[in-house]
Amino acid sequence: MTRRIHLALHPYGVGGPGQHGLWKDPSVAKNASVDIGYYIRQAQAAEHALFDALIIVDSQFINATYPAHYLNRLEPLTLLSAVATHTRHLGLVGTASSTYNSPFNLARRFGSLDHISGGRAGWNVVTSFDTGTSRNYGLDEHLDYTTRYGRALESVRVVRGLWDSYEDDAFPADVERGVFLDPDKLHALNHAGEHFRVAGPLNLSRSPQGQPVIFQAGVSEEGRDLAAQVAEGIYAPGGTLEQAREYYADVKRRTAAAGRDPEHIKIFIHGGPIVRGTDELARRRAERIAEEDYDFHASLALLGRAFGAHDFSQYDLDAPFPDVAHLAERGGRTGAAKIIARAEAEKLTLRQVAETFAERKHSPFVGSPETVADTIGQWFDAGTFDGINLAFRNDEDLTRFVEDVLPLLQKRGLFRTEYEAETLRGNLGLPIPVNRHTAARQPVGAR
Repeated sequence: MTRRIHLALHPYGVGGPGQHGLWKDPSVAKNASVDIGYYIRQAQAAEHALFDALIIVDSQFINATYPAHYLNRLEPLTLLSAVATHTRHLGLVGTASSTYNSPFNLARRFGSLDHISGGRAGWNVVTSFDTGTSRNYGLDEHLDYTTRYGRALESVRVVRGLWDSYEDDAFPADVERGVFLDPDKLHALNHAGEHFRVAGPLNLSRSPQGQPVIFQAGVSEEGRDLAAQVAEGIYAPGGTLEQAREYYADVKRRTAAAGRDPEHIKIFIHGGPIVRGTDELARRRAERIAEEDYDFHASLALLGRAFGAHDFSQYDLDAPFPDVAHLAERGGRTGAAKIIARAEAEKLTLRQVAETFAERKHSPFVGSPETVADTIGQWFDAGTFDGINLAFRNDEDLTRFVEDVLPLLQKRGLFRTEYEAETLRGNLGLPIPVNRHTAARQPVGAR
């Protein structure tokens, strides 16, 4: 089958990290982040454009300094259940923390979304690096990095085990024989592990795609290893073409080393295309967005997220960057380590670090329709991604991309002209997982 680009849409609402001025845009409704109509319209636009999925990210801790979208937004599974009834083909990927959810509840909620949508659900597994979340769940402190990732791996395995509680033919519903359930096709899990004890079975049958698709965003060594073991879709950090290519090759290599087919993990990079009539007009638009979003104090506050929502306003801005490495272990360790390393190497002050942190990392996909299509094609051919997680400034930018760039990609055979399947797995080219209990009864050669 011809290799084609996959596309997912990540709606910004009124603006997340780094988009400090988005809520002021007159084309963005001030209640966008809690307006289900906004998400339905975004989803329908993505489906009309033949995108693979809608991705809803999440976190469970805020303070008054957090980005506008974080302060007031809908819970992902509730949101996606509503969107499911207004779409037919679009995948629906919701974020949920393996650190602050029980596997049984996760299995039931995502399994329910999978049924509601007819087999279009995906779970974006996160371990939560906002340390304040712990206090919302009765814990004195956030779990350390290693524990969070160990818990995540076990959580996914338990959830998948629960999704296999019923074999596909467990419900004959034979009125003449009076048999609704074949009890031999119902299986308790009886899991007892390091982090969880879960008896099962789950009171929900398998969906048309067998199981929801597992997504993950692995950046650290632990994250990449977790992705290689369990992820079927992954949100990659992007960066330069060389950085993206290195990441892509590394994760595919780790996937093969874990005994899996590297084609069964689809790597999405982040992309915020800016499309205008000419390259110069697009560059000017990118510069204006950077100006609209620049807010030093908001960037200083955002810097603290990687260090457990640490308050950097208490320090002298023109003194050397403070020694806060110990705060990273229970926060965003990988991102924090990069910040510290750069501060030490360049002997930066706190002010300089905050300003550097605030620098907008421009998308490589900026320019005329032809330039953007060419660049996307070049990155794709260079082995940097299987798909792009698209985030647009506003509806106009989404429309420009769909109307001006997608036809060029389709003409070059890089993007679909119709959906291949009714399920998320089908459109991503992923296999339906065989129920483990059914597989155990098959001859070895037939598995």
